[in-house]
Formats: sequence, C-alpha cells, structure tokens
Amino acid sequence: MMKSNNNISSFELNNERGSGFILVIANSARLLAQTARASGFKPLVIDLFSDQDTQSYAEDFKQITSLTKQQLQPAVDDFIKSYQVTQVVYGSGFENHPGSLHYLNSCLSLLGNVPDVFIGFHDKPVFFAALKCLAIPYPCVCFSEPNEFEGWLIKPQRGQGGVGIKPYLGEKVGSDSYWQSYQAGKQYSVLFLADGLQFQIVGFNSQWTTNLDDGSEFMFSGIINACDLTTKQQAQVISWLEKLVPFFKLKGINSLDFINDGNSSWLLEINPRPSASMQLYEADLFKRHIKACLCELTEDHYPINGYTGYQVVYAQHDIMIPDGFLWPEGCVDIPETGVIYRTGQPICSIMCHKMQAHLVMSALHSQQLNLQKRFSTWNITLALIN
Repeated sequence: MMKSNNNISSFELNNERGSGFILVIANSARLLAQTARASGFKPLVIDLFSDQDTQSYAEDFKQITSLTKQQLQPAVDDFIKSYQVTQVVYGSGFENHPGSLHYLNSCLSLLGNVPDVFIGFHDKPVFFAALKCLAIPYPCVCFSEPNEFEGWLIKPQRGQGGVGIKPYLGEKVGSDSYWQSYQAGKQYSVLFLADGLQFQIVGFNSQWTTNLDDGSEFMFSGIINACDLTTKQQAQVISWLEKLVPFFKLKGINSLDFINDGNSSWLLEINPRPSASMQLYEADLFKRHIKACLCELTEDHYPINGYTGYQVVYAQHDIMIPDGFLWPEGCVDIPETGVIYRTGQPICSIMCHKMQAHLVMSALHSQQLNLQKRFSTWNITLALIN
C-alpha cells in the first residue's frame, strides 16, 4: 500500500495532538461510528440513513442518498475542508461503487483493504478460480446458463447481505449475476484481523437468514458469537485463511462466510471490510482494524465473556415511524420519526448479551415479537395514514 508510511505518521500525529477526527462511511455507519467513538476517536459520519444513534456517536454527520462518487465527493470534500480530516474507514455499501473507493483512496489515507483488493472479490470468475487454485472447497458455480435449473441459486456478483439471492427457475439471468448450487447446512462466519501476510482469529460466529414475502429467501437476519463447530472443523477454516490472507494481501478486519452440513465445510464469500460481527466482541476492534491496516497486529487473544447476538428487524407491512414511538431497550440503528418503510425493508436492529447462547437467541426472538406488536399497536400502516 503506497500510503502506508503516511498513514502511520498521520495516525500517530492525530493521536498526539488529540484531534482524533476520522471519517467513517458506509450504507449504514452506526457500527463504525459507535466503535470509533468507543476507541477515543471523533467520528465524522457519512451514510444513507443518519439513524438517531448514529447521530449521537458522530462528531458531525452528513446524509446522502447513495455512495456514488457524485453524491459522496461533496460531503467528503466538505469534511476535509472543515476538519482537516486525513483518514477514512469504510464499511458496507461500496460493492457497486468501485469508483467511490478509488476516489477516497486518492484524497485520504484509506484504512482498509485497498480498492483493487476489495473490488477483486466481486470478480467472481477470478475469485472462484483462485479458490480452486488454493484447493479451498466451495459450492459449484456456473457463469453460463446450466443445462438444468433444479438445485441452482442465482446470486449477484456484487451482492451483500443476501440481497438478490434466489432459487433459479429457468428465467433469463443478466451478466451481473451467476449461478451457484444450493448447499444445505448451517451458516457460519469467522471474524479475523490481517496485516497482509499474517492473521489473528477474533471469533467464530453462527448466522441465519430470513425469507421475506417479496421473494427474498436468503436475507441476512442475525448473528451470534457462538457456534457448535468442532475444533477440527474450525481448524479447516483457519487453514483456508493461511492461504487466503497472503494470496489476496488482506488487511484490517475481515470476515469469511461458510456453510457446514455437519461433516464438510464450503466457503461462500469473503467480506473484505468491517462486518456486523465486529460489534459482538469487546476488544477495541476499531483501533485494531486501523493498526492491522498499518501492518501491526497487536493482540492474539480475544476473550469472550458471555455471548452477544445481533438481529435485523424487517418490516412485515408498510409502516411509518410516528412521533413518540418508544423504542425498547436493546434496539440499535434507530430511525428518525416520519421515515416510511416498505414491506421487507430493514427498520432497525436489536442486540442482546447473555451468559448463555440459547438465552440470547430466545431474547432476540422475544424482542422482535415485542417490536412487531408495538408497531401493530400504533396502527401505523400506510393504508391508515393515507
């Protein structure tokens, strides 16, 4: 990374002077803003939602309608001018906006995987060819129409969070998608830090999806920092990282999603950026993300005191958040009042911490039912509003 020396001196200088400003950008930047603030930084936030809690963590914030360069550049330029900020950490949402990442890298010290590394993971023919070369198992993929449609999924090449994944029924598929065979099993992820050559495991997680009424059958729904994988099964995934990290020169905090059917595991994708599982661990991962990007791995043990779960709450019908709505304890990504959510859109998220994993899962389920009941009690369907 060409700017590594400048990154180091700038990072140290900012901390010595106590300015602490850092720019964080994502589709939804609450996680980055919260962890940056907890690490002693003053986050300047750009995202698409400006949720209430995001604003509370931000030193200053700007809401834009998309992460295109056209939308992003004026907000970034204004923060640079107003705060002399020199560093940026990015999260989800840049999968379809590679030009925006290149722009950020041209004017700021980009703390994360460089654009070419990030973008390379979404060139699926190249990515899966690399997995084959490294002898890492993955469900069969196809980049031209298969002879039979039974047992295949359609997946977007630049997807995130399960958006756009659906069973293949023989319909015409665009060049921005590909086919992957359906693989039964439980879904897991591993969160890790990397410095381009070496890596450290933060933790293994179990995750789950939900089937929305609009046909989205594999939407990311939640994750918990607990899993039932054996030591041998975890060791297999770690052996994959021993090949992947130096091959792709991964840096900072990343996650790897995989599936296990009880006997075998298959790699699904790599998220080369901070992911939702980052908030499950109390290990100052924002600061360690930065240091790992600067080729410094500072910790090799991440103790877990109990278990933490995170779940997305999707709208079951069209709703508008009214004035005076009382958000229960444990809610995060809290929207402003007056925001309209269509059926299937994420409204907010819920988090829970318990000493036993099954208690976390039970509490998340109860919290979600409670929220949906509150929405119904307010009787705020758009049909009644209109």
